[in-house]
Order: sequence, then C-alpha cells, then structure tokens
Amino acid sequence: MKKILVVHFSQSGQLTEIINNITAPLISAQDVQVNYYNIVIEKEFPFPWNKTAFFDAFPESFLQIPYLLKDSQNTILHQKYDLVILGYQVWYLSPSIPINSFLKSNVAKELLKDTPVVTVIGARNMWALAQEKVKKQLKQLGAVLKGNIVLVDRNINHISVITIVQWMFSGKKEKYLGIFPKPGVSQNEIQNSDKFGTVILSFLKDNSLNLQEELIKNQAVEIRPFLIEMDQKANKMFEIWSNFIIKKKKTRPFWLKVFNYYLFIAIWLISPLVYLIYLLKRPFINTKIKKLKSYYQGV
Repeated sequence: MKKILVVHFSQSGQLTEIINNITAPLISAQDVQVNYYNIVIEKEFPFPWNKTAFFDAFPESFLQIPYLLKDSQNTILHQKYDLVILGYQVWYLSPSIPINSFLKSNVAKELLKDTPVVTVIGARNMWALAQEKVKKQLKQLGAVLKGNIVLVDRNINHISVITIVQWMFSGKKEKYLGIFPKPGVSQNEIQNSDKFGTVILSFLKDNSLNLQEELIKNQAVEIRPFLIEMDQKANKMFEIWSNFIIKKKKTRPFWLKVFNYYLFIAIWLISPLVYLIYLLKRPFINTKIKKLKSYYQGV
C-alpha cells in the first residue's frame, strides 16, 4: 500500500479543484491511500479580497514571513508517506503565506525529510521564481523534489490582469462585463489534469521512472521566456519595496498605497515597454531561451 499526503491551501477554490482532479486516479487505485491536509494558519485572509487586505499581504508574502499553523498536531501530519503532493498559489511572486508558513514549520521538517515531493502550482502566469523559492525550502528540509505541475491563466497578460483582479475582488469567476474571458485556469485544463495523476500513479509503481520527464511529455509545464524575464525584474523591485515597507510600522498604510500606484504604472506603462525591448532582442537570445526552458521545466 502506497501512502500519499496532499498538502495545499486554496483561497478561491480553484487550486482545490485542480488538486482533486489530479488525485482522482490515485484515489481510484486499490493499492494507494490518499490523505488530505488543508493548511490553516493563525492569520485569516478574506475571499473575495478587499483592497486593504490584499496590499497589506504584500511585504510578508514576498519576504516569506511565516505564521503559526493552527492544527500542527493533526495526526495525518505525523506519519511517513511515499509521496507528498504540495499544491500552492503564488502571491506577489512568492509562495502564498499559508504554504510558506507550512514549509517553515516544525511539522514540515519532520514530514518532508527524505520524502519525494511533487509540487502543483495554480497561478495567473508568473510562477518560476516562486518555484525557485519553494525548491530552496524543500532542499533545506531534506525533501526530494520529483515533479512539478503548473496550471496557469493562458489569456493575454494584460487581459488576465483585468479578469483576475475582478475575480479576486468580487469572488465571482465569470466573464467580466460579458465580454472578457473567464479568469484563471480554463475549466478544460482543470478537468484534463487527471492525466497528471495517472503519470504519478505510474511513478509510484516504478520508482525508476523519471517523473518530471513523463509530466513534461503531458504538457505539465509551459515556459514563456518573457514572463520569466519579467519575473526576475519584478523580484528585484519587490525586494526593495517589501524591505522598505516592512520597516514602516506607523506609515505602512500610506506606503502600501504608494506601492499600489507603482504596481499600476509597472503593469500598464513599464511592462509594455519591456515587452517591446524583449521582442527586438528575441532573435539574438535563442540559446539563452533554450537554457531557460530546459532549466525551468526541470526540477
């Protein structure tokens, strides 16, 4: 009997739906036991978001400052597993505060040591550097990363900004104004993600299988080089902003508003210019792009 633990936090419910589809073939298997742990921390985050809570989460999200787990004594966390599936959202280019809190807990130290892990990401479109941060934490915990699955919003970048913001602040995953596409990962991709569970099941039966190679064959990770470049640049700016704001105890609300304006300018004015420059240099960086794709598709 193979034992699997699924650890995740989903604010909107989308990631839970993804996880449920991926694990469906595992649950159906007679020789596999699947346990689920939904992360609960001491600080609660609203959904739909309100503007104050959304921006207030920025410094702690990016700087990966954890909160205590509420139910760290849960018995399913104190067992040995053949595989842990770790599902997470990306908040401000970093793993969400709940998943980061879990990874930095004493529970994770005990649970993940020498344990194979598959990460599952549900994100808008920029996830690459958040995964690097998760990889670093998993390595520190002694976990063995075997696979990565990424499901993203495939709409045009600036279209997805509009639709995701509407979803986050309204709580409704629907066509904004009746003309924009639905936000988030497409329902078709979510429903078809059970194929990844089938691949994982094969890995459980044959540990010599290169899991990530098989997942890639099933389109588990799509790389968009421009978004990785944007992710890298934005991380540098977020590093400056988050370290500055976290120190401003009394004037934090004011500086979060300033950061809000900065984000607007960065998304709608700076990002298009950066994209134009990227298109101009694109023919000259093919080797670099191939290396990027190879690296970020791997584990």
